[in-house]
Amino acid sequence: MNREKELAEQYDKIYRYCFFKLGQRELAEDITQETFLRFLNHEKYRHIDRQLPLLYTIARNLCVDEFRKKKTESLLSEPEDKEAEERMFTAISVKMALRELEEEERDLLLLRYVNEVPVSALCKMFQVSRYALYRKLKKAEKKLEEKLQEGEM
Repeated sequence: MNREKELAEQYDKIYRYCFFKLGQRELAEDITQETFLRFLNHEKYRHIDRQLPLLYTIARNLCVDEFRKKKTESLLSEPEDKEAEERMFTAISVKMALRELEEEERDLLLLRYVNEVPVSALCKMFQVSRYALYRKLKKAEKKLEEKLQEGEM
């Protein structure tokens, strides 16, 4: 029962990850569900202690598969007010800047700061030491900041 509670807590994080990667709510929901179905349906997955890194790996692979299938851009809805428009432009700017980063850098930033994945889990996922992970995160943060500043000019 404790394991089920842990998985339920990870569901929102996996959904946010998928939504960020795909940009479509319904598709992210489908991929999140498929991630958990694949995780739970395979006998070998049930006995692995590293459930969080494995969930992200499954989700990442499903998102890549979806990109290969569809290769479409998400449609943006019309903003309802000035504040919503400002948030939309900020989100677009951040998304464009993130696209200019390497995939590993994007994943690191998303997993650590949006989904608040613990450093120990990230170290396992990326198979690096804490120090190496810290260096990678700082490098990715600096590159993102530079890309955002370039976009403001």
